Amino acid sequence: MGIYTTLCELGGVPLPPHLEGVSYRALLENPGAAWDRPAICTYMQNNHTVRTERWRYIRYNDGGEELYDHDADPLEWKNLAKDSQYTALKQDLAKWFPTVNLPNQGGSGKKGGKAKKGGGGGNEGNEE
Repeated sequence: MGIYTTLCELGGVPLPPHLEGVSYRALLENPGAAWDRPAICTYMQNNHTVRTERWRYIRYNDGGEELYDHDADPLEWKNLAKDSQYTALKQDLAKWFPTVNLPNQGGSGKKGGKAKKGGGGGNEGNEE
C-alpha cells in the first residue's frame, strides 16, 4: 500500500483516490524522521497483519487470529489472541487494517498456473 503510493509520489504520477497507503518519501529523504505508523501486510483477500515495535496482530479471512508480544516472545511461540485481556489491544491494532479488500483479480501467483474458480485474493503483497 505504501510502496505504490511512494512510487506514484516520487514519479510525479497522480494518486488514485482509492489508495489507502501513506508515502514513505519522508523516510527516504530522512531515515531518522518520526514515524508513528505500524507495518501492514496483506496476503490475498482479508488476510492482514499489523506489526508495531512491540506487537504483531494477524487476522485471517476465516476469522482466525494471532497476537504476539515481541518484547516477551520475539519468536512468536505464544499466541495471545484468545486471551480476553487483549481484546481492546486487538481492536486498536485492527484499525490499521485496509478497508478495501478486492477479490482476486485473476492468476494464481504461480508461473503458468490458473486461478481457482471463486478463489480469494487481491491486495497480494501489500505493505505499508
